[in-house]
Amino acid sequence: MKTFLAVFTGSTAARERSGWDELGDADRAAREQKGIAAWGAWVAKNQTSIVDNGSPLGKTKRAGPGGVTDIKNNLAAYIVVQAGTHEAAAKLFEGHPHFTIFPGEAVEVMELLPIPRQ
Repeated sequence: MKTFLAVFTGSTAARERSGWDELGDADRAAREQKGIAAWGAWVAKNQTSIVDNGSPLGKTKRAGPGGVTDIKNNLAAYIVVQAGTHEAAAKLFEGHPHFTIFPGEAVEVMELLPIPRQ
């Protein structure tokens, strides 16, 4: 089995397309509850593939040659999963509540490669 990092992304455009901000408080709360339940069902269905449940991501700071600065990116959350292939790992996220119920954009999946040793 290979290990993969899945990063949940979100953008202003995806949020606008979802109509999330136009929902009334009661409709948004109902959709949130539906999303939380669907996400829990997704976790239960895929529990044997999940290595690390991950978490939502907060604000970003960037450290580089010029020092530390505040930046914005589209990263919203992460999870670590195992699968036989990259394709199989990506397919775990087809129809995920992140973008079918919540206003998320996508889930990007990349293999975690071993650190080269000398």
